[in-house]
Amino acid sequence: MDSLADKDHRYLWHPFTPMRDWVSEEPVIIESGEGAVLRDTRGREYIDANSSIWTNLHGHRHPAITQAIKDQLDRIAHSSFLGLSNEPAIRLAEQLIQIAPPGLTRVFYSDDGSTAMEVAVKMALQYWQHRNQPQRAKFVAFADAYHGDTLGAVSIGGIDLFHSAFRPLLFEVIRVNDLSRLANIMREHRDVVAGVVIEPLVQGAAGMKLWRRGLLAELRSLCTEWGALLIADEVLTGFGHTGTMFACEQEGVTPDLMAVAKGLTGGYLPLAATLTTEEIFRAFLGDYSEFKTFFHGHSYTGNQLGCAAALANLRVFKEEQTLVKIQPKCERLRAGLERLRAVPHVGDVRHIGMIGAVELFQDVATKVPFPLADKVGIRVCAEMRERGALTRPIGNTIILLPPYCVSDQQMDRVLSVLAESVRAVVL
Repeated sequence: MDSLADKDHRYLWHPFTPMRDWVSEEPVIIESGEGAVLRDTRGREYIDANSSIWTNLHGHRHPAITQAIKDQLDRIAHSSFLGLSNEPAIRLAEQLIQIAPPGLTRVFYSDDGSTAMEVAVKMALQYWQHRNQPQRAKFVAFADAYHGDTLGAVSIGGIDLFHSAFRPLLFEVIRVNDLSRLANIMREHRDVVAGVVIEPLVQGAAGMKLWRRGLLAELRSLCTEWGALLIADEVLTGFGHTGTMFACEQEGVTPDLMAVAKGLTGGYLPLAATLTTEEIFRAFLGDYSEFKTFFHGHSYTGNQLGCAAALANLRVFKEEQTLVKIQPKCERLRAGLERLRAVPHVGDVRHIGMIGAVELFQDVATKVPFPLADKVGIRVCAEMRERGALTRPIGNTIILLPPYCVSDQQMDRVLSVLAESVRAVVL
């Protein structure tokens, strides 16, 4: 009889995974989890060092979120949100607005980070059409950005490795590296720019690259001055990952549109939301014959199970004082990462909140990278897996983003495993 591994290799296609390599190796098949620990079908345990791709906030099988989903199942799992509503979606929208940057007043639900950004782009474009400025159809986005994998989100993304194959399907954006040229660009294109898109404070899939402090506030001022909408992608940064509930808070910024996902349900179910202002919402109001409706929606929009999980997630934040309790853990992660600078071939260490990144170079002094074909990042993460810690690299950058329930001992273990694994691969 075929094993699960055989069936995986025969039937499945995994995301962001070189499948030729995958089918030549024994897969890790996760069977269960609790807290910061995952267990596979062979009985091995691993510390979930990247929160299951940046989603699982409070740990696996958190009793409050698990119970909320069970309770919701006893009532209803899903009903359409098109022309109908439901209690969990209403209550969640209210609570999201209460904790969001002031001035955001409306919530549009979708399924994941890509679709939340897709909604933001389409909403911005249609807003300007309703404002009788249809020429405002260009978007400004940053180099090395990643905003998801649907085509609109890919268009505003800027990572060629992920996106170049789809270029014939994409719309053009105005690409900038930083704010140095943005004022001139806005001046030159002031009548055609619909919005500027940014991952606030940190670019995730670029390798956790940090923006300089103050840049986000300056960008808000530029957008206000030139009449462009500011679109904040808080899919990664939202719900405490940068140390505050939302990254925009740290510079006192309210965007015109803000996408959230990943940690929205605490890592339990797919759910996303695009938050926006009353001004944008009101531009879509009109007589039926004007067809100002936002013609976008998903079958599982406002799904009750997802909303119930998200409500429980927000209760956990409040009742367990999560944002207060993670501050010492943020500092422990920062200090541990700084010590890794002494490890051979560690050329850069980046940190914000509960996010850490360790970038490896072939030559640290000259910042010469290892060739991607050498798979150094992949090999380091494979070594970490053998030592009981799971994460994934971005190129030659190893990402650490543990769940908030991680103990001091688990945090220290992940950091020591990373150091051991780097030495095992590059020395």
